[in-house]
Amino acid sequence: MKRIQYHQYGGPELMQLDDFELAAPGKGEVTVKVKFVAINPIDWKLRNGMMKIVTGNAFPRAMGMDFSGVVTAIGPDVTRFRPGDAVFGLARFKESGALGQAVVTKETFLAKKPDEISFEDAACMGTPGVTAWNGLVDKAKLKAGQLVFVNGCAGAVGEAAVQIARILGASVEGSCSAGSMERARSLGVQAVYDYRTTDLGTLAERFDVVYDTAATMTTAMGLRLLQKDGVFLDLNPTPGKFILSIFNRKLKPIVGTPRPDILERVATEARKGKFRLPIARIVALNEAIQLISELEAGLKLGGKCLVAME
Repeated sequence: MKRIQYHQYGGPELMQLDDFELAAPGKGEVTVKVKFVAINPIDWKLRNGMMKIVTGNAFPRAMGMDFSGVVTAIGPDVTRFRPGDAVFGLARFKESGALGQAVVTKETFLAKKPDEISFEDAACMGTPGVTAWNGLVDKAKLKAGQLVFVNGCAGAVGEAAVQIARILGASVEGSCSAGSMERARSLGVQAVYDYRTTDLGTLAERFDVVYDTAATMTTAMGLRLLQKDGVFLDLNPTPGKFILSIFNRKLKPIVGTPRPDILERVATEARKGKFRLPIARIVALNEAIQLISELEAGLKLGGKCLVAME
């Protein structure tokens, strides 16, 4: 089988499409024949070594986190899946590996794909859905009737946050590029601001939750936009922010943590037509390195980019 991997931390030139041998699934693990993979910024952040304190220094290392596919084998103690099940979800953070023809991941990082949802759409839902839920529900305890501001409301995590906030009964305002404002409005964002021309500090509104899904907002600005008991969700966690959050409970750095209940809820909402992320481009595995390199260099396509394994 083939997958995209690298033999040292660094830039896009280190990515290779190599043959590899897939290990058997261990306790609580599942082997999945991959159909589609969604490309995420975390893919190149891990390759660049930004999280090597977690991922370690064993090479070669595989790439890819979000995928859909079909279960081919299960390890000991796996109870939620059996071979032949259509699934979607995330690869293991440390090992990655979704950008390959097959991957081994944790049972708890997967959910069954609803029949009504295509493998393409399902591949897009993992990281954005989990990250949005971790922030809005796990950290902010969002309630119906509250007001949310999503910075970057037309990005993948931003769109997921908008949709989940509305599912939970909240109202949403947000910021994005001028070209994406109509898309944001179609998702139900009530007031949309062009991030290039709007000084968010001039907004009169104050929010129950501010979610910086674009990871571009300063902590001071995020806190400034809050109501008295509001929460600022920061998608660019740093050691300094974690320390600050101990003393300022309004600041909540977000690190995505997959759980079955989140993935299953996202699948349910997708089946009902309430959760979906747009797809901009699909390429074959042998074209993926070029596309990843272009996205890493700043290419914007207005939707998720997928890699098809067949």
